[in-house]
Amino acid sequence: MPIVSTSVEHEITVSAPAAAVYDLIADVENWPLLFEPTIHVEYIEREAETERIRIWATANGAAKTWTSRRTLDPQSLRVDFRQEVPQPPVGGMGGAWVVEPLSEYESRVRLLHDYFPATEDPADRDWIAKAIDANSGKELAALKKRAELDALSNVSQLLFSFDDTVIVDGPLEDVYDFINDATLWGERLPHVARVVLEEETPGLQILEMDTITTDGSTHTTKSVRVCQLHEKIIYKQIKVPALMTLHTGEWTFERPPNGATAVTSRHTVRINEANIAGVLGEHAGVDEAKDYVRSALTANSLATLTLAKNYAESR
Repeated sequence: MPIVSTSVEHEITVSAPAAAVYDLIADVENWPLLFEPTIHVEYIEREAETERIRIWATANGAAKTWTSRRTLDPQSLRVDFRQEVPQPPVGGMGGAWVVEPLSEYESRVRLLHDYFPATEDPADRDWIAKAIDANSGKELAALKKRAELDALSNVSQLLFSFDDTVIVDGPLEDVYDFINDATLWGERLPHVARVVLEEETPGLQILEMDTITTDGSTHTTKSVRVCQLHEKIIYKQIKVPALMTLHTGEWTFERPPNGATAVTSRHTVRINEANIAGVLGEHAGVDEAKDYVRSALTANSLATLTLAKNYAESR
């Protein structure tokens, strides 16, 4: 007997023009900055109205990756999607984002899913239903918040990026291994007090650690990392310190023509404006929060890069 498909729908009303909302949905590369569950997205193929993408995301606390095909219809304000390579317990999944104008400055977003589990075990269907319900709610709420903020103010002032690079006179592979094998960071990195690493799928890690900042305080962070062998390690924190609402980043490894290895740590952060006064004092503002966060992250990144350099050059 064939496994029965299930269809579900979630919706939300957004106080923003429908075209602007559609643009946020269509720009899938920006999803890690928009949607909490999305860790990283890469294009496999891309044409005017169709694209194949690979997505890394969390579902029910687990890290997953899959390949999807999307069809974009900007005239109808609709994006259809279908997973080509789903991950168990999903046997198949597709759906659509549909944006409906309610007025010049208000729209309704409907998020449709149809799916079937990989097995007849009821637990698989329950797992999928729970993941879709949780992620759909988070994504629609984030879409509403971002679209309405874009319509009212310059939210971009809270978002900033920066990077640090170190040149290593040693094998790229050794530097990559140092950053990739985070299970040893508690022994190798003085600013890491505790670390727990899970890697059920090779190259897809969940990393939790306690980090000591320059002022002596300790922050617990939890990240999902996408590790692309000897090229880059992309990550997104799913548990961030109080001064941030978002922290994504990547470690990149390159061999310049001179033969040395260039290792870069890049961060993208969105400041949590509501927590600035509680963390830095009543007279602090966004600029002070940016300086504080950048200083703390740069110190930790450079400490890690320096130790990775020493490790590679000593081998």
